[in-house]
Amino acid sequence: MTDWLPLICPSVAYDDLAGDFRAIADSGRLTQGPYLRRFEESVGAFAGVRFACATTSATTALHLALAACGIGAGDEVLVSDFTFPATGNAIAQAGATPVLVDSCPDGFVMDVDDAATKITERTKAIMVVDPFGQPADLGRVLDLARAHDLRVIEDAACALGSYRDGRPCGGWPDIGVYSFHPRKIITTGEGGMLTTDDEVIARRVEILRNHGSVAKDGGRRFEEFGFNYRMNEFQAAMGLRQMARLEAIVADRRRTARRYIDLLAPLDGVAVPLSAPLTDCNFQSFVVVLDGQVDRAAVIEHLKARSIESTLGTYAMHAHPAYGRLGYRPGQLARSFFLQDNTLTLPLLPAMDEFQMQRVVDGLKEALA
Repeated sequence: MTDWLPLICPSVAYDDLAGDFRAIADSGRLTQGPYLRRFEESVGAFAGVRFACATTSATTALHLALAACGIGAGDEVLVSDFTFPATGNAIAQAGATPVLVDSCPDGFVMDVDDAATKITERTKAIMVVDPFGQPADLGRVLDLARAHDLRVIEDAACALGSYRDGRPCGGWPDIGVYSFHPRKIITTGEGGMLTTDDEVIARRVEILRNHGSVAKDGGRRFEEFGFNYRMNEFQAAMGLRQMARLEAIVADRRRTARRYIDLLAPLDGVAVPLSAPLTDCNFQSFVVVLDGQVDRAAVIEHLKARSIESTLGTYAMHAHPAYGRLGYRPGQLARSFFLQDNTLTLPLLPAMDEFQMQRVVDGLKEALA
């Protein structure tokens, strides 16, 4: 039963998780049961918020966040351009218009000054991303939002275990969202979580994720046109087991990142931007920026030939055809466009040893020579 578990859930005791799965199967309660409630409570407690609502993915959690805030057709939402397009897609799927914001001059996170220039009377929210687990300048984002009576939705999909100014990412007002995709800090295969201290939002999200319904007289009463965005009990059990080790998981990734930074320091043409102290980042991914003269595709192929997997950092949404329909053209947001073409994600594995890290750095050095 447990042969496949190490592939998707490497940080748990497989016999314990297999026991959880048997208990769930024996109970007959496969959704909305005790494992889900405990998983939500665990994540909410870590984020320091009163309410947490598990979903099928971070994308559906973002969609729920917008719906719960009443954001839809005719509205605009400012959103980080340098991100996986699911962030902007959720805004479009809600019927609103994504307004793309460039990256800051010295890193990956949203340029708050650029965001300030793009607020209009139609703007209803700022959806800010914590890329690769690096926290955005959430204090400045919140100040800007409050000055214009806007909601803040923090796409902390990659940032469980990261902090900004002593506060957990995903635990800032008004709404945070985590992802439990296999590439994230913990995984439920697929899955997400919405976090908030706002009871009104939490209540509406709870209704909307379950077909717009509430329990009534032994059945359901359907109050809104809702969605089927519920996480199941098996996923929740996987997540709950990993939450017990979250701090150890993050500490291990920080240890690896610190050593990587030391090893990369002598290399010309490679930078490691950080938006916060190393001890505040969870390093969901370890991403470097190559000099603009470097052929990244050739670097990736060179590493691949040495059995070292690497890939781009992430995308500049404005440079892709879907966002061309909104009038954007490639290169219009210059900094995120540069990052799309010049970032490189290096392997960061659990309990990565010195030999493995040195082999990656040596391969990169060869590729840059």
